[in-house]
Amino acid sequence: MLARVARFDELKGSDGGLPDSKHPSAERILYNVIGFQPPESDNEATTSPVGEDAARNAAIPIREGFNLGYCRAKPGKGPMMHNHDTNETFICMSGKWRASWEDDNGGVEHVDLDPLDLISIPAGAIRRFENVTEGEPDVDHVLMFVIGGDQPQAEFTDEAMEELRAAGVWPPKD
Repeated sequence: MLARVARFDELKGSDGGLPDSKHPSAERILYNVIGFQPPESDNEATTSPVGEDAARNAAIPIREGFNLGYCRAKPGKGPMMHNHDTNETFICMSGKWRASWEDDNGGVEHVDLDPLDLISIPAGAIRRFENVTEGEPDVDHVLMFVIGGDQPQAEFTDEAMEELRAAGVWPPKD
């Protein structure tokens, strides 16, 4: 059972491995706690929800139908619009986080989450999250995310990929 214990201060975080990792608005550290094995895909916009780097560093590398990780970021930071092939649940651990999603008409709606609030977003919904904590511009806050499936995939929107190309951060430079 001790192999299934993860201590937060011992987790290996990653700030890379996703298409938006180097975009200034998306700077964050992702921690792969449970699961998140790398998915198989040839599409450049499709990856593990925690990125290839973190996918290889699962603290508890199991495949038992769900995955759990943390995002640590400063205010104003979070991933660009993307979707998953399974459910994703966000749980605010500290600070205030905004979960946004595209509605049926292509508009964007959102809800702000305080500590221990959560939102569960269904498979296929285009979404993002962002630290919106006020008054602490240099303080990292933490959001937990739980994603269903054994090998979930994240796919960034065409608009996000175009923005990354225009910013010169995609494709990655060796």
